[in-house]
Amino acid sequence: MSSKSIGIFDSGVGGVSIWSEIHQLLPTESTIYLSDSKHAPYGPKGKQTIVDLSIKNTEWLINQGCKLIVVACNTATTNAIKTLRKNYSIPFIGIEPAIKPAALESKSKAIGILATKGTLSSQLFHETSQLYSSDLTVVEQVGDGIVELIENGALYSDQMKDLLQSYLQPMLDSNIDCLVLGCTHYHFLTPILRRLLPSNVKIIDSGKAVARQTKSILVSNSLLNTLVSTKPNCFYTNGNPEVINSLLKSETAHIKKIAF
Repeated sequence: MSSKSIGIFDSGVGGVSIWSEIHQLLPTESTIYLSDSKHAPYGPKGKQTIVDLSIKNTEWLINQGCKLIVVACNTATTNAIKTLRKNYSIPFIGIEPAIKPAALESKSKAIGILATKGTLSSQLFHETSQLYSSDLTVVEQVGDGIVELIENGALYSDQMKDLLQSYLQPMLDSNIDCLVLGCTHYHFLTPILRRLLPSNVKIIDSGKAVARQTKSILVSNSLLNTLVSTKPNCFYTNGNPEVINSLLKSETAHIKKIAF
């Protein structure tokens, strides 16, 4: 089992940011990444649709022989991971907005959370938010349009910059000093956000924490691969393969377009 691949899925290319952290921490592991760009973004969809898509992604990865699945999507985690863990025997790693570290880090006692509608409206998000942010000012912002621009290869467009400026201004007006990125796609906004935000605002996402948790679960389940894998890291998408390729930059990977 330890030589089998780690499966990763997201509602598009955003989870490539999570893949990168896992690959960096666990270079001997092989991975299979599934990008459901055809149905991106998951955020505006109803809970049952999100659950159904997550089940479809999970079963596809299980059929590829994956030993563990990382749900590299905040919306899918907050809406579907309980169902996935109940119905499948392999381990699942989820991802949700990093409210706790932001709450501990903030000196101004004001944080911003940029996320999808599906994440911000989920029960799991509200439970986490209430647990860690009772003494904070929390400015929530639905990132409408961001995922679509990234999926269409318009990450560094003027339209993206204008959109982000409109979303950030209410947060800055509330004197935030931490910005939580509540969608894996948003990791790729970091260079733009650093130019738009004051230097005292810390950008927080969950990538490194997810990679550490993945390693911990592999170890505790005796699934860690200690030998250098000869398998390629494979990326499958029902969208445009060139978008994934542009985000991977110099990484060597097999990218395949599939009907899914």
